[in-house]
Amino acid sequence: MNKPAPAATHALELARRVLTIEADAVKALIERVDSNFLNALNLILSCKGRVIVSGMGKSGHIARKIAATLSSTGTPAYFVHPGEASHGDLGMVTRDDVFIGISYSGESDELLTIVPVLKRQGAKLISLTGNPQSSLALEADVHLNGAVAQEACPMGLAPTASTTAALALGDALAVALLDAKGFGEADFARSHPGGSLGRRLLTHVRDIMHSHASIPTVRENATLAQAVLEISRKGLGMTGIVDEGHHLLGIYTDGDLRRTLEKNLDFNTTSVSSVMSKTPRTVGPDALAVEAVQMMEQYNITQLLVIDANKKVVGALNMHDLLKAKVI
Repeated sequence: MNKPAPAATHALELARRVLTIEADAVKALIERVDSNFLNALNLILSCKGRVIVSGMGKSGHIARKIAATLSSTGTPAYFVHPGEASHGDLGMVTRDDVFIGISYSGESDELLTIVPVLKRQGAKLISLTGNPQSSLALEADVHLNGAVAQEACPMGLAPTASTTAALALGDALAVALLDAKGFGEADFARSHPGGSLGRRLLTHVRDIMHSHASIPTVRENATLAQAVLEISRKGLGMTGIVDEGHHLLGIYTDGDLRRTLEKNLDFNTTSVSSVMSKTPRTVGPDALAVEAVQMMEQYNITQLLVIDANKKVVGALNMHDLLKAKVI
């Protein structure tokens, strides 16, 4: 087995060192989750407006991510560039808002320039810095300490461990807010309608079921031949057997057809009601599509009839419909 070249070995060692430093930086934050964190949490929970997150340079990128995470977890937030804020964008901030300023040094000129205006407007200020004695920290209503022992950059110059720590602290705040607000999966799905979770939690059976003329059904006096023809015509691998009022009496599926073939019955004279399954699994139109998936998996079936509260057949769907809707 060939040994790694010296340059490759050095790269691996350096990568592991970076990850260790950044992991240690995040771990050190645990002891600093104290009353200041709770004060920041309560300040945001009592906020009647929005949360504005701001920062310059790399801190600005972290601020954007924190704002996005807050928004997607039930705390309306947006990013404001501190440089643009002093040239008009500060007009977006009101006295009902909470402003989170991120600066590792706590001495960012762009942020410090707008602090007096924020104070005058009555907005609350949360600072996230690496220096509790910095100007930004001292001016804030609440300060979160994101100090790190060292940056992962070999020169100690590029923001690395400090930005990772700030991001982790922002995530901790977002999750604590999420929990305090009782924000659940359904809430998350509403703000992520284009994602897989959104499809799973927002798609109902009625949204994807076959309805009206595309529902495979035959009357109870239909022959096996007529039932098989209906299965073939509608292409869902089944047909419901219904009475005159379209109430469900039973189901006949591809699987039932295979079992019927073993009995050598006359398809032109045998009534489908004599060989149908009389207790089929069904689902309601208002059920979540994911519930239909769970039912199919639990009972090892691939199709379901949809019935209303009066047991009338109002729809039908199979596993292919769920796959097409990307619920699975």
